[in-house]
Amino acid sequence: MTHTDLLALLPYLFLAAGGILVFCLGAVRGKRPGGAGFLFLLSLLAAVAAGLAVLLTPPGGVVLGGMLDSGPFGRFFLFLICAVTVTVLLFGQRYAQTRGFAGDEYYGVLLCAALGMCLVSAAAHWLIFFLGLELFSLALYLLIAAPRGRAVANEAGLKYFIMGAVASAVLTFGLALLYAFTGTLEIRASLAGTYPPADLAGLLLALGLILVGVGFKLSFVPFHLWTPDVYQGAPAPVTAFLTAGSKVAIFAALSRFCLCLSPALWSYCWPALWLMAAASMIIGNVTALYQNQVKRLLAYSSVGQMGYLLMALVAVKQGSLPAVMFYLVVYAVMDLGAFSLIGALSRAGEDRDQLEDFQGLGFSKPWWAAVFTACLISLTGVPPTGGFLGKLMLFKAVFQGGYLVLGAIGIVTVIISIFAYMKIGIALYLRPGTGEEAIPAPGWAAGFASFCIFVLIFWLGLGPAPLMDGLIRLASLVPGLG
Repeated sequence: MTHTDLLALLPYLFLAAGGILVFCLGAVRGKRPGGAGFLFLLSLLAAVAAGLAVLLTPPGGVVLGGMLDSGPFGRFFLFLICAVTVTVLLFGQRYAQTRGFAGDEYYGVLLCAALGMCLVSAAAHWLIFFLGLELFSLALYLLIAAPRGRAVANEAGLKYFIMGAVASAVLTFGLALLYAFTGTLEIRASLAGTYPPADLAGLLLALGLILVGVGFKLSFVPFHLWTPDVYQGAPAPVTAFLTAGSKVAIFAALSRFCLCLSPALWSYCWPALWLMAAASMIIGNVTALYQNQVKRLLAYSSVGQMGYLLMALVAVKQGSLPAVMFYLVVYAVMDLGAFSLIGALSRAGEDRDQLEDFQGLGFSKPWWAAVFTACLISLTGVPPTGGFLGKLMLFKAVFQGGYLVLGAIGIVTVIISIFAYMKIGIALYLRPGTGEEAIPAPGWAAGFASFCIFVLIFWLGLGPAPLMDGLIRLASLVPGLG
């Protein structure tokens, strides 16, 4: 291992060491008074240290014998995932404590999940991709079912485990087929190579099976049916981590795959992505319109949000990468805020879910409702939020790429989504409260995180020039990730 390899591994080492240390110390002092708070601070320190390591270490290329990308593309997503992890820890600190599952099994597993997401987003080798995917998937199965004795959480964890195991098996078979036809596990070498026509059918079958596994994790239609049940049953901060962290990581990997694909393979792959993008936008947003449970509404809306990103990814060969990366930042902020704020607005038992549960909270809990509303406005795509500017960039990239019909479908579904998000806003501000408002204080950590979310939503809509300029320069350095 070289000095460059060691520097590139620092973010992963901080997360791994933090998780192991949390487990070890949790066994010693986790049950003592203040033990959960100490483990929270240790986890927070590990995640912050990992993010700082990304910023302070010099960028490199592909390290560890071609297995990990420590260049600009990989490091961008490493930092984003570390930021998501820090935010989830802040929102979940008081939430987990008041509901009885704060401890080493929560904070340690969360750091392990973050490590897996980082590996997936920076993987330049199929083995690292698969190991990272399984690491964060197993961790999420545990996090979803973390509240003991809560039947809906246990059911959600079991559903995600069974369906995720099937998706992983399909993906593994696709990877095995790809290796059989290409003879290499390096992502770029296996996807960018030139192969004889006799191998084309086998290669396309392998890529199709890989897309099934990836599509399940990203909730693309028709692999999205697990999403509303799991999102509804999981604790609110865990749902936020699932929808923001895991999808950012997997979409980073999918972007890498598409950029690496040879023109011959890409000509067969983009029509499939086109159809999945259109179906995800239509079915996700139309189904959200008929939901009366807030978590399920946001779950279906996240299916539509993934459709918008996939729509832009279809035009990645025409230069849509900066727009995709910018919208991933926006998506992480607004979805992370929306699901976390459900937890901040909920009682000590079950999370608020029915629309009538949110009635009048705009006046009884003005700050938390205001941040929640800002997230919803951004998800809708209304100026001056980051969601508006992000969608504008996505549609501009799609139309410039020549995919006019797909862009038109996206615009129509954005209009449909407005009516779905309005249902929550009406409940918050235009319906009388029920009178029962026994909400635990979310705590200083959640308050600080909500303030950051609120500022970021409007900063990304009003002053994103430095970030966008940086993303354009970054994309120019990795046209083929080679």
